Formats: sequence, structure tokens, C-alpha cells
Amino acid sequence: MITFVQRSRKITSGFNLRDAASEGSFLKESKSRIAEICGSYNSLPARIYARLRFLILRKEFLDAMGQYLPRQGSILDVGCGFGLFSLYFAGEPGRNIQGFDLNPQRIAAAQSAARVLNLGNVTFSYDDARGFASKGPLDAAFMVDIIHHIPVASARDLLEKIAASIRPGGALIVKDIARRPAYKKWFTWILDKAMDFRAPVHYWEVAELRTELQRHFAQVDVQSMPDILPYPHVLYVCRK
Repeated sequence: MITFVQRSRKITSGFNLRDAASEGSFLKESKSRIAEICGSYNSLPARIYARLRFLILRKEFLDAMGQYLPRQGSILDVGCGFGLFSLYFAGEPGRNIQGFDLNPQRIAAAQSAARVLNLGNVTFSYDDARGFASKGPLDAAFMVDIIHHIPVASARDLLEKIAASIRPGGALIVKDIARRPAYKKWFTWILDKAMDFRAPVHYWEVAELRTELQRHFAQVDVQSMPDILPYPHVLYVCRK
């Protein structure tokens, strides 16, 4: 496994070179976008949740994921929740992002936020990942902290169907939680259960999930994402 810092520096330099002035402008723009997204929700609980999620998955992590998404094309957000990350990545106007989730209240909040932000290139719909039907053809898809909430058998079926929906040369980005170190895993488990004690939680072994993804993708790179907070973030970058 290679670290987020090592991999990000290597690949980012090939995708998007910026000088010091433009880098500062980019950082300011990203932080402003996050503030706008958080403020776009009608309810106070949703705005608080958005702030917390963006504290856990800061812009540095989001931009590390976003560099693997095409700047143009059809992109699927699996288990989008309130649509935070769809709204963030939709800042690239060439992207057409579809998000879906099984919580109708969260989908309604995401749809409302997209209207407030005047984003015409992102849509949200109610659907259950366990009964996923093709949304393709897709240029890419991403899953952020969702696969550990899906029963293993359903997750295997879901990954197969998503892979079949992605065009050759496309990508699937999976951000999830590693089992090690154990204290970080248990810290994350407590927070997951605090958010929804009824939701199933199964953190995959990194090697196990990588092997599963390799069944469907020609290339799978695994990257740890070190954090000052006690979260064992891990990123899987899969290419067809």
C-alpha cells in the first residue's frame, strides 16, 4: 500500500500543474465552494451534518479523489446521502453527475441544495444500492464511505453491476475504511453506529476488497490517506 501523499504528488503533477498564485486561488475557491454547499441546505441539522462531513473529508482528500474523475462525462455517485460530494465535484461544469440514495429525505435535501446552488449538471434520485440497475454507460463512478454499510453479498453484486456500466478506460473511485489500526477502526465504528445504529457495518480487509475489485477492473491502486483525525481512510482507484 502506498500513502496518499506519495501517490497524490505523483499523479497530480501529471494531471494539473499550477503555479503558486493559481494554487492559492484554487484553494480559496475550493474552501468557498464548501461554505456555499453547507449553506445551501434548508435545515440546521443538514447544515451541521455537512460541516462535520467536510471536516472529516477535507478538501485535500476530496481533491485527491477528484483528480481521478474525468473533467467531462457521466459520473455516478453511489449512496450519495445529502449529495455533498456530488455538489462539490459538480463544480466542473463538464461533468454530468447522477447521485442516488435510499433515504428519500436526504435526496429531497440534495435536490433542494442543487437548486439553491443553481447546478444544472447534477441530479439526485431515490434508489437502493442493493438492487442497483445500470445507470450507464458511465465514464466514472465513486463511492464514499458506503460499501461498509452494504451486506457483503450485495456489495459484490453491486460492484459487478457498476463495473459493467463503466465504459472502457473509465474509473471507479472507492473511499472506505480500513480495519487497521484497530483503535481507528473502532473509533469509526462508534461514530457510524452513532449516526445510525440500525445500519450494518462491515469494514473489509484491504486485500479482500482489492481482490474483489480486481475481478472487474484491469488496474486497482490502493492508497492510504493519513489523517490527523483517527480515521483509517483508504482509497481504491480502479480503471477498466
